Amino acid sequence: MNALPRLVALALFAWTPLAHAADLDGASLSAAWAIPFAGLLLSIALLPLLVPALWHHHFGKITAVWALAFLLPFAQRFGLPLTGATLVHAALAEYLPFIILLCALFTVAGGIHLRGNFHGSPGFNTGLMAVGAVLASFMGTTGASMLLVRPLIRANDHRRRNAHVFVFFIFIVANAGGSLTPLGDPPLFLGFLQGVSFFWTVRTLLPETLFIVGALLAVFWLVDRHFDAQEGAPRRDPTPDAPRFAIEGRANLALLGVIVALVLMSGTWKPGVVFDVAGTPVGLPQLLRDAGLLAVIAASLKLTPRRVHEDNQFGWAPMAEVAKLFAGIFVTIAPVLAMLKAGSAGAFAPVVAAVTGADGQPIPAMYFWATGVLSAFLDNAPTYLVFFNLAGGDAQVLMTRLAPVLAAISAGSVFMGAMSYIGNAPNLMVKAIAEDRGVKMPSFFGYMGWSCAILLPLFALMTLIWFR
Repeated sequence: MNALPRLVALALFAWTPLAHAADLDGASLSAAWAIPFAGLLLSIALLPLLVPALWHHHFGKITAVWALAFLLPFAQRFGLPLTGATLVHAALAEYLPFIILLCALFTVAGGIHLRGNFHGSPGFNTGLMAVGAVLASFMGTTGASMLLVRPLIRANDHRRRNAHVFVFFIFIVANAGGSLTPLGDPPLFLGFLQGVSFFWTVRTLLPETLFIVGALLAVFWLVDRHFDAQEGAPRRDPTPDAPRFAIEGRANLALLGVIVALVLMSGTWKPGVVFDVAGTPVGLPQLLRDAGLLAVIAASLKLTPRRVHEDNQFGWAPMAEVAKLFAGIFVTIAPVLAMLKAGSAGAFAPVVAAVTGADGQPIPAMYFWATGVLSAFLDNAPTYLVFFNLAGGDAQVLMTRLAPVLAAISAGSVFMGAMSYIGNAPNLMVKAIAEDRGVKMPSFFGYMGWSCAILLPLFALMTLIWFR
């Protein structure tokens, strides 16, 4: 089975002149082309619950089957050139930059060990999440999550009921906290590359961010206090830490700075050097950024003492799971995005009609909810880009005359990425790491029970206050 994707890739590229991915006309596609994507999402949602052993051992193969369920019929219908170009575009413009940055943050954060005698009290847990929310906008939701999830696991591994801690950690650190800068969350970084000012998000979304983070911290403290009171006699701490606080693997702190610098460089330096790869433009800054990030990964692995990785129980299983799942997501999402970009001429015309008023002007509240609901399941980065373009795609207009619309798109994509495990990449990574360390995380729908109960009322309040 592992050889099958390679054979298909060879068939697509061997002696075949590729078309341009832009040649894919979403208006010509029926909703049936969304079936592989929907099937993959349902597999992620249901199979770990129904057949956990099968999913754990074969999720990569299942993901590949859904990817082929799109690629093979697509190649037969539209030909190898367009299929190859679509695959190249998904790989070079979306998947590889996404996964390389994610891997760099995962590796560097995994090389930093926070040592100390942490005790998972409601006060400590709430304080750590508040710190994580601040860090998330400067080192990314992935970096902040990977840095703090392991200390949080150690601090709470003596508790009988601790899954709720990591559910709220996903809400706050892996999502809401990353809403203030383009470094915080991939959707905002995509907006930055489209011309949105680096400081526009913090100037515009600060009130909404303070509201959602503050409300979630308050609700979490109450919930954690409730469960902590039910613990009864304390259990023996399975991982007692050293009494003194210390930061080990400090070289990785400098490497985090390098990651930030590389990302900023790729968005601000415009040398005008662009390489055309099968119709996908790849700029020199992107190449240098990705090469630099790969060098950062190598440097982190070289400079981090083995003991730090052992103390962090650092392993590649969570990263491998995310890489395989998102490879399938980025491939199968291609026709879905094309149909959305087709606007009223596409199969998803009702979505376009829902976000536009009778006067033809965009409705901020509908953009907030449409972007948010799709971000919960389609991955928030490409969803942001679709609605950014649906609203006109002109960054200067969106930052000024249509600022409420851009704010709604930004808030919806970042905040509602917390609604499901697949809304934002760090969600799955936190889940995988927590489960690897013995935490009994909720199922896909169990997690959504938490997110609907906690987040939807807060989003409704945000709509009434800011996005009417």
